[in-house]
Amino acid sequence: MLLDTHVLLWFLEDHSNLPLSIKEVIENSDEIWVSIVSLWEISIKLSIHKLTLQFQFQTLPDLLSQLEIGILTLSFEDINHYLSLSLHHRDPFDRILIAQAINRSMPIASADAVFDAYSVQRIWT
Repeated sequence: MLLDTHVLLWFLEDHSNLPLSIKEVIENSDEIWVSIVSLWEISIKLSIHKLTLQFQFQTLPDLLSQLEIGILTLSFEDINHYLSLSLHHRDPFDRILIAQAINRSMPIASADAVFDAYSVQRIWT
């Protein structure tokens, strides 16, 4: 399962916006992934002061490793799939996550209902 950026942050910070059912799915899944694109999005938002974290960004790789969350690289096939997506969603970060999930046949955990316009399995409550 691939985690949308906000789901990753809510999970890491034990935020009340993350439903308990989704937290349990994440904790009990055999494979959890976060895209390198999400890490890039977090760094951008930190640099423009649109985001604060309860932990140091530099510790994120170790934290993900401890939680057995893999970092999904961005492949040419992911980018190529991005080209074929309809513009239901305008956010380029979300669109590449959708492309990665579709390209790799992975469900994606996200609160964003716009994802439902794509042929991706969205997991939420």
